[in-house]
Amino acid sequence: MNLRIGLRKWHRWGAIVIAAPFLLVIVTGLLLQVKKQWSWVQPPTKRGVGKYPTVSFDTILQAAQQIEQAQIDSWQDIERLDVRPERGIVKVRSRNDWEVQIDIQTGEVLQSAYRRSDLIEALHDGSWFHEQAKLWIFLPSGVVVLTLWITGIYLFFLPEWVKWKRKGPAAVTANTK
Repeated sequence: MNLRIGLRKWHRWGAIVIAAPFLLVIVTGLLLQVKKQWSWVQPPTKRGVGKYPTVSFDTILQAAQQIEQAQIDSWQDIERLDVRPERGIVKVRSRNDWEVQIDIQTGEVLQSAYRRSDLIEALHDGSWFHEQAKLWIFLPSGVVVLTLWITGIYLFFLPEWVKWKRKGPAAVTANTK
């Protein structure tokens, strides 16, 4: 079989096979690229009054409990704390993806908002579907995309190489002078 025909078939069918996962990766990747510029994806990080934590963990919990949407009753309802001393805040991330930003010196709630970036990231790498989806769907899709890129470059430059080969290097060199 002709290599060029085989690569064209592989290129066409490979694109069809990975169309859905690759589209998901592209769309979520675009959203992640603008997460700091678009508050719908990730709430902007506020600034506190100082740079050194002076509030206790109890004060942080009490402040986070004030936000009804976060649904925080105890430490079990908190997924993570993200301390940003340079910004003077701690981000409290609840299990329902609500983010509460608290000043680390005053204990005041600076902002609360729904955070979509972690969900978008889980969709992007396939872990939202199942941990094995990363390895059995999204990783092979990435390999196919790389192969499509390689075969696409080959198929793009092949006609130029054939023309160059027919004319000969001397003809190409003469045309560039």
